[in-house]
Amino acid sequence: MFDNLPPDLARLLTLRVWHAMWLQRIDTKIAALRERNAEQEQGRNNRPQEPDWIVELGIGNGRPPIEVHVGGCYAAGRRRRPVPRDEARRLLTSGVRACTHCKPSTGVKTKALVHFLWCDHTLLPLDLSAGRVFDHPYGRACLVGGGAGAGDGIPRER
Repeated sequence: MFDNLPPDLARLLTLRVWHAMWLQRIDTKIAALRERNAEQEQGRNNRPQEPDWIVELGIGNGRPPIEVHVGGCYAAGRRRRPVPRDEARRLLTSGVRACTHCKPSTGVKTKALVHFLWCDHTLLPLDLSAGRVFDHPYGRACLVGGGAGAGDGIPRER
């Protein structure tokens, strides 16, 4: 069937050695690829869990928080740290900006965050319809939305 092989022993032995070398190279490459795939799988399995909330930090003295993001938001900058839900709620209600891409203040996980508005150290009930006015306990009123940045949830005195 395969009679086109050389007839003498020396050339057959040479071919056997050459094929053995190639088999060794192929086996080494297979082993390396299997090890690489196993390491990648282990890395995927051992990856730390993504945080639910991220706060983007500013530059300068004390690195103040700038923006709150949902974990995994592509728009979060490099200076960031994970925060628990309560701290994210506190930051959002204290006036720290919510990301306009991931919208942490309107997501399903954050519905409890938009029910109250923090204004002058007082927690006020919040209706998200733009232009809704709330009576302030000290006789003033805060306007949510309206004017520049309408509907952004930032309290403004009227």
